[in-house]
Amino acid sequence: MQARQVSLALMMAALVTQPGALLAQPGPPPGRDLSGFPPRPAGQSYANSSAVLVAEIAFARLAQDKGQWTAFRETAAADALMFVDQPVLAQSWLKSRADPAQAVKWQPQKLFMACDGRTGASTGASQFPGGANGYYTTVWQNLQKPRAKKTDWKWVLDHGAMLSAPRAGDEMISSRTAVCTGNPKAALGDVPMGPAPKGSHPVAPSAKGARASADGTMVWRWDVRADGSRTITIELWNGSSFDTVVRDDVPAGAT
Repeated sequence: MQARQVSLALMMAALVTQPGALLAQPGPPPGRDLSGFPPRPAGQSYANSSAVLVAEIAFARLAQDKGQWTAFRETAAADALMFVDQPVLAQSWLKSRADPAQAVKWQPQKLFMACDGRTGASTGASQFPGGANGYYTTVWQNLQKPRAKKTDWKWVLDHGAMLSAPRAGDEMISSRTAVCTGNPKAALGDVPMGPAPKGSHPVAPSAKGARASADGTMVWRWDVRADGSRTITIELWNGSSFDTVVRDDVPAGAT
């Protein structure tokens, strides 16, 4: 356990001081670039999961430094979604909510990226005040346009739940990027893609829905039943279809 904590701490420190550092991850095969960037070298993608890791670490630190709900408010997109138990617009639910005396802590274990480099996800372990353990999953989007000099990473979906035992993780944080060939948009049907247009009015979320990255290579879905139980999934395009890389099933009555 100590070795794992040391390796995570060293990696996080390196990425915070060097945001451009790359995590070990398989590169997608050569082919048509779906990101809108200039043609990329064979076998490489512009997507860089370290940007999501840095955003996640900063989010976790902000919760400890300024307060739990303050951190959630400051890092959420205008149309961000969370669950309490039913899906709600995060900014509306968080408005004027007082911070608890102690904030939850969390550590990323797995990262996922769309080919466009503007959408990613993080999932990992969490620890609640009082000693309870849990997990979280967060979807992030860079709300700036591709190739903008300044990024603006905000979370657009966040959820988690408690566990009876700590969530197991690997020695190192793992990362996977979608494959950048094929036609994922054709498989998504009417799923909305990309960040909401700036200035648009957030709409109350339905109990069941989905959104996708602008290039269609990452899609996240939620399904909340009447009893409050829910399923959250994240899917990555593999070149011909979608692989489910995260599936979180939360039972009714879970905290």
